[in-house]
Amino acid sequence: MWQGKARQGSLSVFLFLRIISRMGRDSAEEGGGSRAGGLVLKALVLLGGALLLKKLRKSKTRWDHARVVAEALSGEKFSREQACRDPDNYFNLRMLSCPATELVDGSRILYFEQAFWRTPEKPFRQRFYMVKPCPKELRCDVELSSYAIRDVEEYKNFCDRSKDQRPQPEEVIEDIAEHLTTIHLSRCERGKRCLYEGSTPLGGFPNTWNGASYCTTELSIHKNGEVHTWDRGYDDEGNQVWGAKEGPYEFKPAQALGYSDMFSPLNFSPALQS
Repeated sequence: MWQGKARQGSLSVFLFLRIISRMGRDSAEEGGGSRAGGLVLKALVLLGGALLLKKLRKSKTRWDHARVVAEALSGEKFSREQACRDPDNYFNLRMLSCPATELVDGSRILYFEQAFWRTPEKPFRQRFYMVKPCPKELRCDVELSSYAIRDVEEYKNFCDRSKDQRPQPEEVIEDIAEHLTTIHLSRCERGKRCLYEGSTPLGGFPNTWNGASYCTTELSIHKNGEVHTWDRGYDDEGNQVWGAKEGPYEFKPAQALGYSDMFSPLNFSPALQS
């Protein structure tokens, strides 16, 4: 894919140079050429070539976008600052994700878990994430799908364990269970704080926890490493029956928080949606 873009970019540069060169020859043949004009043409050639090559280097392939999203989701993040600002509506949660395996088509599989900061060894939510480019017929950049895990007990604290103490890549593939949700992410418009943002399709996905009939998710990935996620469940009448009501959870990377920031006393609830 990259080679194709490189060839295309090289061809554009070549055509540009040919056009400028032809303009120079025509100008000389007509007697209007001069030393100053030649210098201007040379400057245009160099400038145009540099701009085209710069544009080519900056362009991202579909798989580049998937890689950026996978890397942004990975790591340890906390909602501590948000819980301090609004303890009535948000808990200090720990979100942890890391690479688990890669499929033959290049899709990345991440293991994901959430827990209360007091009890990181007891996650209340565990998932596999599959990260890959959006299908070409859709207007988006990255497709992020979540899947249930066949044996969640076997995967608790997966990212905290050494690689030889984790389920191996071939086991991970076998343990990917039913599909739960899919979010289509697109690059954020220029001027926004985020890098990518998206949501589940209209109508969400089936969910039966706490009387829900379907659930929705909104997700945004920010330039400073933050991940904002808003998961909500609704019943048949459209009433929200679980999830934050005031806005998305804001998870900040652990390294951006001090030790006392992550482990200062905050509100605690014994259970959340699983």
